[in-house]
Amino acid sequence: MAQFENPILPGSHPDPSVCRAGSDYYLVTSTFEYFPGLPIYHSRDLVHWRLLGHVLDRPSQLPLQGVRASGGLYAPTIRYHDGVFYVVCTLVDGTTKSGNFVVTATDPAGEWSEPQWLPEADGFDPSLFFGDDGRAWWTGTREVPGGGPGQTEVWLREFDPVHRELIGDEHVLWTGALRDSVWLEAPHLYEVGGKYVLLCAEGGTDFEHSVVVATADEVTGPYRGSPLNPVLTHRHLGRDHPIAAAGHADLVLTQHGQWFAVLLATRPYGGYNYNLGRETFLVPVSWEAGGPVFSPGTGRVETRYDVPALPAHPWPEVPETDDFDGPVLDPSWMFLRTPDEVFWSLADRPGHLRLRVRPESVTDLATPSLVVRRQQHQDFHASCVLEFDPARPGETAGMVLLQNDEHHVRLLLGSHREVTLVVRAGGQDTPLARTTVPDGAVRLCFEATGQDYRALVASGGGEWRPLGEPFDGRVLSTQAAGGFTGVHIGLLATSSGAPSGSWADFGSFTYRGLSPSRERSAAG
Repeated sequence: MAQFENPILPGSHPDPSVCRAGSDYYLVTSTFEYFPGLPIYHSRDLVHWRLLGHVLDRPSQLPLQGVRASGGLYAPTIRYHDGVFYVVCTLVDGTTKSGNFVVTATDPAGEWSEPQWLPEADGFDPSLFFGDDGRAWWTGTREVPGGGPGQTEVWLREFDPVHRELIGDEHVLWTGALRDSVWLEAPHLYEVGGKYVLLCAEGGTDFEHSVVVATADEVTGPYRGSPLNPVLTHRHLGRDHPIAAAGHADLVLTQHGQWFAVLLATRPYGGYNYNLGRETFLVPVSWEAGGPVFSPGTGRVETRYDVPALPAHPWPEVPETDDFDGPVLDPSWMFLRTPDEVFWSLADRPGHLRLRVRPESVTDLATPSLVVRRQQHQDFHASCVLEFDPARPGETAGMVLLQNDEHHVRLLLGSHREVTLVVRAGGQDTPLARTTVPDGAVRLCFEATGQDYRALVASGGGEWRPLGEPFDGRVLSTQAAGGFTGVHIGLLATSSGAPSGSWADFGSFTYRGLSPSRERSAAG
């Protein structure tokens, strides 16, 4: 039988949530400080996914200005009911707006509503449940008042989908599966076999992550934890296992009666380091005695499974090279926080992405002239073609490997045609190498084989040449940098705090995964 390979969404795609509308499946994930927020993916077979766009793609929907690294959008849930799609989510540590909200759309690819904020909804990780009796319910997680660090509880209130507000009494449903457990979160409710099933994450978002379950006869409880808890975890497999931190699951029932779960997990490499962040995986689920069995037969997330009993529906391959010849940026590109002004153009010079040189940079909690996309492979090639003539010292443009403002790598062209490679760790810059290039277009490149990263430079159509020695990519791992995101590869133009009227033109950007048997820069 044909098989699929995990993860189904590689790169930083944490906290997945999925729903079905007829024979179509839609999935959203967290995006934290990046704009637009909450990518929405579409599939017809649960294996092949295409990026439709983003739920929050207008600045009015998503005030991320000044938000800290790994603040912003946490743990969305998507649901479909009576012709309407709902997404609920939490904006954490916003500088102008924070808390829980709901948005709706009748077409997931179309325009989503402005957020309706629910100040009465405490905590984070909200979810919606539409019962068979026609009533709707909101679940959420909050820290227990007076509790210890990480002590949380799941609560429930009825949700009015017409007015998009909470009504009725509040009910505390559960405080966790294990004694002294921490960070019970990501609660999702389902109605299966006459029982209400509460699925949650527990143990935090790293190595101790897990999936736990409780059931009740009434939606308001009382809920009893399964004696099989945790129903899924990899913490007992050790840090050398190729898949770790499995948790934060959401269930979906196919039109043919099969159950599956999407969940997050990591793929550590070079020791317990995962530069790709938390990724989205798919596992089969069965039911025994009213409870879910994840990955029947092995009880752990595998790299390969038999495909679901759905007609295969692959989408056209995404081109490796973006020539910036469309009317708008490809939806794979994002900005760091919400832009207050338009600093990019595909029309000023057709066939090029033009970035205005502005004072903001990636070292600031701001929105620099930067576009990014996810690193999605442990071994990869990423390169760009750049034309840039800085008007004064401090103006630079080029590529960035971004983990956060204090941990990243910059490969930038500046004054006197000098290309500089700088690693920033713990908020401190360390120049690694520099070279000069002749006038005209320059090509810049990052490549990685595992945690061995290197920078390359080429002039015009010339050969790639290494810039300095390979450097250790662990500086970009979550273990070094903290936070909740994976590495994003960016194109940047900055004047390092000074006013500027310059711009940088990027003629193309290429990204591809590399296999061990494939040539590296020679294939560029």
